[in-house]
Amino acid sequence: MQLTLKPIGVIRTDAREVPRHWTVSEIEGSLEVDLEYLEGLKDIKPGQRIVVIFHFHESPPFEAAMLVQTPPHRPGERVGVFSICSPRRPNPIGLSVFEVVDVHGPNVRVKGVDTYDGTPILDIKPYVVQ
Repeated sequence: MQLTLKPIGVIRTDAREVPRHWTVSEIEGSLEVDLEYLEGLKDIKPGQRIVVIFHFHESPPFEAAMLVQTPPHRPGERVGVFSICSPRRPNPIGLSVFEVVDVHGPNVRVKGVDTYDGTPILDIKPYVVQ
């Protein structure tokens, strides 16, 4: 089976360095969504949180040796890749939760950015807490 994913836009930020995770980020940026998907943003409102699924486009190719890694924030500890948020994964897909600051057409201003400028967006979903 083969999967083909098409980005729906990109994440933009002026930050030169980004935090390791969205839970520790105060960085603002914007989601630039392709115009063909503009209508899909119609109910996104300032103040809400959204889940953004993205491609780790700058991550090196995955190798079997990366199944166990030492995260930079846990020195000396070797953990399985599926128990951490490392960008070095079999499928380089990331997930962040951003706070919506503002929405102007296809641009969604967000806070909590932990990705590099130009990161491809694969999907946007509501942040639901039960």
